[in-house]
Amino acid sequence: MTFTFTALLCLGLTVSLRTPVLAGALPKPVLTVQPDSVVYKQTTVTFFYEGTTGAKVYRLYKEENQKLKHTEFLQNPKDKAEFSISKIDQKHAGQYRCQYQTHDGWLSEYSDSLELVVTGVYSKPSLSAQPSPVVSEGRNVTLQCVSGQSYHSFVLTKEGPQKLSWMLDSQYNYYNGQFQALFSVGPVTSRQRWTFRCYSFNKNRPQLWSEPSEPLELLVSGTLHKPTNKVEPGSVVTYRSPMTIWCQGTMDAEICFLHKEGRQKPLDTQTLEKPENKAKFSIPSVTQQHGGQYHCYCYSSAGWSEPSDTLELVLTGIYYNKPSLTALLSPVVTSGENLTLQCVSQEGYDKFILTKEDQKFLSSLNSQHIYHIRQWQALFPIDHVTHNHRGTFRCYGYYNHTLQLWSVPSEPLEIHISGLSKKPSLLTHQGQILDPGKSLTLQCCSDINYDRFALYKLGRADFTQNGGQWTQSGLSFANFTLDPVSSSTGGQYRCYGAYNLSSAWSASSDPLDILITGQLPFSPSLSVKPNSTVHSGDNVTLLCQSTDQVDTYFLSKEGAAQQPQRLKSTFQVQEFQAEFSMSAVTSALSGTYRCYGSQDSSPYLLTQASVPVELTVSGSFGASSLPPSRPIPID
Repeated sequence: MTFTFTALLCLGLTVSLRTPVLAGALPKPVLTVQPDSVVYKQTTVTFFYEGTTGAKVYRLYKEENQKLKHTEFLQNPKDKAEFSISKIDQKHAGQYRCQYQTHDGWLSEYSDSLELVVTGVYSKPSLSAQPSPVVSEGRNVTLQCVSGQSYHSFVLTKEGPQKLSWMLDSQYNYYNGQFQALFSVGPVTSRQRWTFRCYSFNKNRPQLWSEPSEPLELLVSGTLHKPTNKVEPGSVVTYRSPMTIWCQGTMDAEICFLHKEGRQKPLDTQTLEKPENKAKFSIPSVTQQHGGQYHCYCYSSAGWSEPSDTLELVLTGIYYNKPSLTALLSPVVTSGENLTLQCVSQEGYDKFILTKEDQKFLSSLNSQHIYHIRQWQALFPIDHVTHNHRGTFRCYGYYNHTLQLWSVPSEPLEIHISGLSKKPSLLTHQGQILDPGKSLTLQCCSDINYDRFALYKLGRADFTQNGGQWTQSGLSFANFTLDPVSSSTGGQYRCYGAYNLSSAWSASSDPLDILITGQLPFSPSLSVKPNSTVHSGDNVTLLCQSTDQVDTYFLSKEGAAQQPQRLKSTFQVQEFQAEFSMSAVTSALSGTYRCYGSQDSSPYLLTQASVPVELTVSGSFGASSLPPSRPIPID
């Protein structure tokens, strides 16, 4: 039902018989009030009376108990009069009428009733739009006024030049234990603003209203040119850090509103700054409530704009379990090849996402549980890498129910794109099987005059760089010292060369495995078939075996520069074993042999060495292969 402030009850009133009334002959006086008939408590209000030039006295009456009580008496007012109340309060709320008396003693009829409403008497209700304050042109919207206090009625008012109001009885919501009223408003148009407040009151004192609700502005999807938006420092923001969203409207835009999807009210309102016509929405410390999707709406005298493009704001650092990001094989990739980045976490996140330079790079992927390591992972494939893929990558984890709330970031992973220049060689001075505590130097060398070299260990997020040195023969090299050797030294290594004036790295060296002994608390046994002393040209088998679990066996010849031989074990006769066969042996194979074992969970960590076995090959020397590459001696 539409409720207006001046449409009041017409009272049946009588006047004393001793008072002459000239019914219908005298003009009815007009009673008005300023600043409004609905005013906040402690406001100054002024009543204005307008009668006729023959008026001598004006009287102001207030209805009390269905009777008019004389309140003010003004003499010699001419045709107009006024009366002010400096600080209005509850006792001043009610229905008012005025009357005037002529010099001849005749009384006019009473003015129409004027209802004066005083607000701010009770606690304020809340006003929201259901389901959203965003409304399309020509559509209706439901506004919900809610209070935790028991009131009989709610009033909804529309602010602005075209004031409107609605009144509804309250209804009790058993679901949330509150009192509410649902107002249907519309159809809305994009040619005006739609700003609302609501109040509550009780029927026994209908002119005493509550505090007003916070204003609610409907955001109308208009037809004017949409504003543009951007966020600083970026759309992926760390928890508790400051952030600014800018909305830029057209030249005639006056005001912009920022709306976050899912909210029942606009987030903020700002006047545009000249001359750029930008509205600045600052958030000094972002929290979980700020993650989501945003739109800007701008209003001008011509009406509402279209909504801006969607701006998604993501908060990082919400969950403290940090994932790890690695490049499978190497973070240095040859242009045109494929690259896979692996994001892993012990936390059971639903999804992982990859960023480059703090911007979303690839779509998120569902996590996969890897049972044997009790971790969750996602593999991000990047096909046909180019120089545009060079840069800093991070990954995050998050859950399906909080899409814009991410974990703390992984450590940064720098991806480098290598060129087509020749690969260097990666060598070791001390061999590939080392005891803990020993010294280890890896040397990257090339017959190309590279200015710098990089050493990368598989599974690491970065690599170590050293400047190049040159020999008199024209070889370039760099030494990488890894002292002292420990279990963390074990792994697979590669190296790269580069020129100072280029950001591109060479092709990768062949991989070099570094194996650390004594990390499993047992030793396999090593035996020779048919005998440890054989003739040149005979066949020999070295058998490595253990009753403890071994997944891979390694056979090493003392002093040899070649990589140790390796074989997967087989389980036979209650033992894990591997047979290393040598056909048509020569005296070059004479020497001291040892074997080691490893398990698949830690492939670079070995058992203790077996008891050494001496193999002796008698007879003439057979043809031997070229001597293995040796590191360049350190000066």
